[in-house]
Amino acid sequence: MTAAARLAALDSLPAEELCNMAEIALAALVNVMNQETTLLRAGHMRQAGTLTPEKTRLAQDYVGFARSVQRQGARLKQQAPDAVERLRLGHERLATQMAENLRVLATARMVTEDILTDVAKVVGQQGKAKTYGRAGTITADPASSARGIAVNRAL
Repeated sequence: MTAAARLAALDSLPAEELCNMAEIALAALVNVMNQETTLLRAGHMRQAGTLTPEKTRLAQDYVGFARSVQRQGARLKQQAPDAVERLRLGHERLATQMAENLRVLATARMVTEDILTDVAKVVGQQGKAKTYGRAGTITADPASSARGIAVNRAL
C-alpha cells in the first residue's frame, strides 16, 4: 500500500473510529513517556533507553493520526464533537508529559556531564608530575594528562 493510499484510508475512516484510534495511540505514547520519565528520575538510564524504539514508533503512529484528524477537522467536529474534545484534552496531557520528560532528560544530561567533567579533572590531576623543574615550580607533562574520556551528548 502506498503512502497516499494509507492517508486516504485514514482520512476515510468514520469520525468516531479515527478519533478513537488517535486517542489510543496518544494514551500509549503518554504512558511510555511517563515510564521513561520515572526511570530517568530513578537514575535508570539504560532501562529508560530501552523504551526509545517503542516511544519513537508510538510517536510516529500518533503523528499520522493527528495529521489525519487535522485534515478531517471540520468533518470530525460535526460528526464526533465529544471525541474531538477528548483528543484535545489528551493532547494537552501529552504536552505536559513531554515538558516534564524534557526537564528530566536535561537534568540527567547535566548531571552526567558534571560527573564526567569531575572524573576527567581528577584523572588529569593524578597524571601530573610531582617534581620541580628548573624554575622551581612543579612541571606538568601535557602528554601525560588524561586522554580518552569523552562525553556522549546524544542523551
